[in-house]
Amino acid sequence: MPRQQTPGGVDRSTLRTTAAALTSLTALAAMSLVAGPAVAAPGSGPCALTRTAAHHSLGLDTWNGAYPRPERTLNAVMVFLSFPDHRTTLTTEQLTGDYFPATSDFFERASYGRFRLVPHPQKQWVKMPKPSAAYGIQRDWAPEDRAAYLRDAVAAADREVDFSRYDVVYFVADPDAPGVDSDATKVVNFDRPISADGTQLRRIVTVFEKHPPDRNVLAHETGHVFDLPDLYHRPTDGKGDWDTYVGDWDVMGSQFGMAPDLFAWQKWKLGWLDASQIDCVPSGSSLHTLQPLSDAPPRGGTGGTRLAVVRTGSGSAIAVEARGSAGNDGETCTEGVLVYRVRNEAASGGGPIEVVDAHPDTEACWDRSVYPPLADAPLEVGETFTVPGERITIEVADRTQSGAYTVKITR
Repeated sequence: MPRQQTPGGVDRSTLRTTAAALTSLTALAAMSLVAGPAVAAPGSGPCALTRTAAHHSLGLDTWNGAYPRPERTLNAVMVFLSFPDHRTTLTTEQLTGDYFPATSDFFERASYGRFRLVPHPQKQWVKMPKPSAAYGIQRDWAPEDRAAYLRDAVAAADREVDFSRYDVVYFVADPDAPGVDSDATKVVNFDRPISADGTQLRRIVTVFEKHPPDRNVLAHETGHVFDLPDLYHRPTDGKGDWDTYVGDWDVMGSQFGMAPDLFAWQKWKLGWLDASQIDCVPSGSSLHTLQPLSDAPPRGGTGGTRLAVVRTGSGSAIAVEARGSAGNDGETCTEGVLVYRVRNEAASGGGPIEVVDAHPDTEACWDRSVYPPLADAPLEVGETFTVPGERITIEVADRTQSGAYTVKITR
């Protein structure tokens, strides 16, 4: 199969089927080489960072139009792929139950009801033409092998699936097939969309999880479909801790996190928080009442302020939010006011968000946390903290009867 090496070192493969032309397949998961059209993001506010060319940039003055924005109901098709070298004992209903309704519920809570992900699982297995071992499935997948897998999967599924009906596509492989590697689960993007059934497919979520799968794994991968970055740190040699950037505090950092709700900054980017819920911190001292991020808003209300932002440069900011033990964060072992840095020029996996540890000499929840040094990062009532390297001091003065935190920020 012809391959072309791009200037950035990314292999591209040209794939053709009767149903679709898969052109210029990217070799890196969760990576798109096309920035996409800029779409206005009304109400982004004066403290919003601008979107840059960085992959999955957390700038939010505009929306990358190459990605669907989850501000409405989106339909997701789930296609189950079997292989001739293994007769599965699992049913498609069992595998559907591994991911739904849990994934839809996660986004329903995270979005405060502003977004609904509706799954459409197929009832029958779709048989691939080659044995599972023939595709070389693994985490750092050879681009020609991944191209062959997607070529065969799209061709096989297109006989049963009308892709024009769906906004999100999941290909779920038989988890017990001998060539399937659960570490290979990821989103594969195309720098040119695939034409299938009269619609343009820009990315496919490839799922290779064991049964039962990792907790929240599909919520993490679906986040990439909505232009959210990886927040974990991947060691260059493959050794060391992956969770040093954000610990448990966002599903895009770890699907195993105790408090996996999306950061308020990410919710702002997705349109789930609006300008009325963001405080842009002025110079001097100011008071801010922050409602815990996972608390559901009252009926007919917005839920109050969820984020305070201090701009520290043209491409950086300090974000302050409250985290409590409710909703997606129901399993957290600590509560309080969380502080983190945001950089709009840091790409996915390069630390676009880094939690600032308010208690650097201690750790917590060693038996449950993915990274105990950050498990006790939040500030508690009565504590004052100066952000290292910044002339910014944060004091948690009080917690109201409703559970909101009164925070004094001095810059």
